[in-house]
Amino acid sequence: MAITAGSGLNAVLAPQQQALASNYIDFTDGSTGWEQQYLPDLMAKEAEVFGNRTVSGFLSQVGAEEASASDQVVWSEQGRLHLSYVGTIDLDGDTNGTFECVTDVDGNALTTTHGIRVNDVVLVASAGYVSKCLVVETPASAVVSLEAYGEAVLTNHSETASAATLLVIGSHFGKGQSYSDITGAAASSSRTSLEPTFKSYGNQMQILKDYYAVSGSDASQVGWVEVTGEDGQNGYLWYLKAEGDTRARFTDYLEMTMLEAEKSAAASIIGFADGQIRGSADAGANGVGTQGLFDAIETRGNVTSGITGVNAATDLAEFDAILAEFDNQGAIEENMMFVNRATSLAMDDMLASMNSYGAGGTSYGVFDNSEDMALNLGFSGFRRGSYDFYKSDWKYLNDKATRGKINSTATSAAIRGAIIPAGVSSVYDQALGKNMKRPFLHVRYRASNTESRKFKTWVTGSVGATTSALDAMEVHMLSERCLVTQGANNFMLLK
Repeated sequence: MAITAGSGLNAVLAPQQQALASNYIDFTDGSTGWEQQYLPDLMAKEAEVFGNRTVSGFLSQVGAEEASASDQVVWSEQGRLHLSYVGTIDLDGDTNGTFECVTDVDGNALTTTHGIRVNDVVLVASAGYVSKCLVVETPASAVVSLEAYGEAVLTNHSETASAATLLVIGSHFGKGQSYSDITGAAASSSRTSLEPTFKSYGNQMQILKDYYAVSGSDASQVGWVEVTGEDGQNGYLWYLKAEGDTRARFTDYLEMTMLEAEKSAAASIIGFADGQIRGSADAGANGVGTQGLFDAIETRGNVTSGITGVNAATDLAEFDAILAEFDNQGAIEENMMFVNRATSLAMDDMLASMNSYGAGGTSYGVFDNSEDMALNLGFSGFRRGSYDFYKSDWKYLNDKATRGKINSTATSAAIRGAIIPAGVSSVYDQALGKNMKRPFLHVRYRASNTESRKFKTWVTGSVGATTSALDAMEVHMLSERCLVTQGANNFMLLK
């Protein structure tokens, strides 16, 4: 029997390191699998070219997290203590003049009867003039009849629609006069007890999901990479490096949703259909989703675009306007400012210009800022009037992969920062049935004694612990949460 040798025999091994024709391997021959003469020098260390890539952390600095057993959070905020209305003066009304209430002092249309009563003493202002008046009649309508203390008629006032303001400052009764003694036309509106007013607000949970998958074949091929990840995955990792990135990205999604989300409007077709969230004409009613911080401030809070309209809150006059608005609201003394880089530097320049030596050079000796130390050209905070402001850069507004690029693309709608009040507020929690102290900003997540959906994660598949016939490992992540923005009237959005 004849034996035929194959033509693809390996090169003959030489007993010594000698370059012979019999032990030469042709690296240019694609059939050998050694197309490269020199093997690559594999660097196992991952290069961190973007630094810390996560943008979360804002909510953990300014708020807290609490569990909630419901899919909706409802809270009540106290109304203003004093009675003040905006409306229209009619100089020909009644005997002296009338005031028609149109809105409250915050511009909200009156949905119920006003709180002005007969024998109230009020201040009426319009056209730069103020009169002290006695309320002589308050019919069921929004028209209040007045008699001035210092003049026969309100001749100095203006009848311009919705250009007058009325403030109740007290009452005026005679000796022994009771409420039942009010006679004449005023008797049709007897003096009633004033009940405290409040406003109810609510926000609903939003479910966020993500997952990471790796096939069983890839999971069995060990390839180590030395990493320093944002999610704590330091050292040498295998395919879990990608899982760590997915988890870090999902954590950012949780915060970005709490900042940017808004509920679907009446014109939107986003809604629920067959239990699924859809964007189609057969979807359910509008109003699905959750309300994030930015939308809450724009809806119920304050917005400033700066004096020049170029950069917000970078002029001392603009800060004075902000203080005046805060005086109109809760007058909370300590506030935190989270701003982008351009606004932060503009604030530094504004504060530096307050130094008389700033224009001519650096001022030494202030706060031990000697010529032998590194010069600090930034400010972390300042006090203006009775308010303290603490400034911090907000990476989310700077990063090109997040809001930074959005701001540069849509400059007219750019968000440059936010002013957040420090401390806590007292509100009535309808679920607990009592007043509670809560941070102005906090996250509620769905949880019970047996299930927590704050940050839920689980593994399925056939890799490791086998749970299904899927030839892969899937790491699932889920959270159900919403943001509670209490006292939004004390917040300021910089645009």
